[in-house]
Amino acid sequence: MRTAVQRLGDPLEELYTRYNRRRYVHPDPLEFLYRYEDPADREIVGLVAASLAVGRVKTILRSVSAVLDRMTSHPARFIVDGSRQDLASRFSDFGHRFLTGENLGALLCGARSIIRRHGSLGAFFATKVTAADETVLPALGAFAEELSGDTGACGRMVSNPCGGSACKKLNLFLRWMVRSDAVDPGGWQGIPTALLIVPLDTHMLRISSALGLTESRYPTRAAALEVTAAFRQIAPADPVKYDFALTRLGIRADTDLDGFLRHCGVPPS
Repeated sequence: MRTAVQRLGDPLEELYTRYNRRRYVHPDPLEFLYRYEDPADREIVGLVAASLAVGRVKTILRSVSAVLDRMTSHPARFIVDGSRQDLASRFSDFGHRFLTGENLGALLCGARSIIRRHGSLGAFFATKVTAADETVLPALGAFAEELSGDTGACGRMVSNPCGGSACKKLNLFLRWMVRSDAVDPGGWQGIPTALLIVPLDTHMLRISSALGLTESRYPTRAAALEVTAAFRQIAPADPVKYDFALTRLGIRADTDLDGFLRHCGVPPS
């Protein structure tokens, strides 16, 4: 007998089939990744885009575009070849909400250090994933620490799950880089999609709460793991499969969140 969560499988599959298409990506910072064929460039662009995914989407797109405009056509080469001073000065006047050019420069320096030592961000992340892991959480903590370095200059650009954060931005970045379908471009190898964690923000939390997947009032690490565990009952090998389609609801004017919830048997509030 299927559980109450598993009974959501059919509506979620229908939603995935309908909305998991590139025509529904805009406006989303994910669209910047499609410009780059080389995974080495894509992971840098994805890191920047996900790290700036805070606030109104129009502002996010404008800020990501402004950062990429200051790089060369090969962001990975730009990062690796640039010195710490170059990166700091190139973005010294940048700002996005509470994030500063210093924060961005420190993030890129952290990425530069990882790439110089391991070849790519993805290669480093894969070394931190073990067969005993139930989720990417341990690897995510190590990745966040390496990106941040020991100066703290990244500020709120990088959240560490060890502090209880849902790490929405880094988990979004992982979804883009690890999954590969009509929407998520992928590029990283050696990381099972089964270990991914839902990128939980207030919007996704609201939908998850309505579906009965969590009673948490805040998007914390515990709530993200709880929601992910629920989706794993439906899609064990790919628990973040429905994230993109679900986040279209309420973001795009051509979607119907209330209609989807009714289809799932959720009574009107």
